[in-house]
Amino acid sequence: MTDYVELRSGIYRDSVTLMQISKRVTAVTGVETAIIAMATELNLDLAREMGFGGIGEAKPNQLLVAIRGVDSALEEAQGELEAALTEAAPSTARGATVVAPRTVAAAIGREPDSNLVLLSIPGDNVMPEALDAIDSGRSVMIFSDNVPIEQEIILKDRGRDAGVLVMGPDCGTAIVGGVALGFANTVRTGDVGIVAASGTGAQQISCLLDWAGYGVSHLLGVGGRDLSEQVAARSTLQALTALAQDSATEHIIIVSKPTIDPVRQILTDAADDVTSRTRKSVTFCVLGDGKPTMTEAVESFVTARG
Repeated sequence: MTDYVELRSGIYRDSVTLMQISKRVTAVTGVETAIIAMATELNLDLAREMGFGGIGEAKPNQLLVAIRGVDSALEEAQGELEAALTEAAPSTARGATVVAPRTVAAAIGREPDSNLVLLSIPGDNVMPEALDAIDSGRSVMIFSDNVPIEQEIILKDRGRDAGVLVMGPDCGTAIVGGVALGFANTVRTGDVGIVAASGTGAQQISCLLDWAGYGVSHLLGVGGRDLSEQVAARSTLQALTALAQDSATEHIIIVSKPTIDPVRQILTDAADDVTSRTRKSVTFCVLGDGKPTMTEAVESFVTARG
């Protein structure tokens, strides 16, 4: 096996597109693995853990290309990469170049009736774009990672004050009004709302519910740090309130990685308030020692529903 590694400047594609390109390159016969991703610290660490060397100094706005395969496959893999990058580039219509908007303000100008902005850009650039979304009265899903936690808190407080929801940073899964965003599964529509501070947890919960015959009204990701001591469930509380007010939602499930007792108590009090006001049930699936697994949480939910 031979490794091919390079860093490219002047090329940016969103994370989902790059994952699709990586999959396409990996599918070339003779290729063992491929990472086509923006050169963030997370992606660089992943490449090094996979044994790729010679990466050198990299900047987050560069494109990392790392391909491992037999010598005879590398040329074909590079050709597949170039084709995929070209296909994912701005297209042309009637002879004129259709350039993708480069700012939130420009995107909103093209879609004035939109009510949700999805950001998948380097974390260092998230703050001003997310503020533009919030100040325009739109909720925002931040797929990006590497956003300082201090900025996350500012954005979530600003969103709360503006009456919009900030999902993320590092929010990879959501289903809003039946539309799957990021890495969401195709599941039936129903009356169960999910608030998730864990993307993989949200995917498993939604699939387990589908298997049990229940459907999802909305799946609102809030980012993996939302239930941390610093962020203190800011977006989770907002999402819980939104689902409590949603006529399509009758039951709510909150799923998260382990959190600390004070934050858990904040959520418990908020859930009790929702149930007392709306009679909607709230089920917790906050993982940790001695806590129910996701499967056990869904089994408990299904049993309680009869």
